[in-house]
Amino acid sequence: MHQLPETGFLRLPNIIGNPNATPPIPALIPVKKSCWWAGVKSGRFPKPVKLGPRVTAWKVEDILALIASA
Repeated sequence: MHQLPETGFLRLPNIIGNPNATPPIPALIPVKKSCWWAGVKSGRFPKPVKLGPRVTAWKVEDILALIASA
């Protein structure tokens, strides 16, 4: 499994992965972007935090809790 810090933030590519990045980013939660946003809307996935006008991220603690509950 990936080494994640105990606190901090993750951007969406760090969560769902990006095989086209250099180097490729493996997925923590292997879903497509549209499925992720539908899950956020329905409450299945954690709500994001706006860090700036164009920067959306998720708390590492929320993602770790989601992975632990699966």
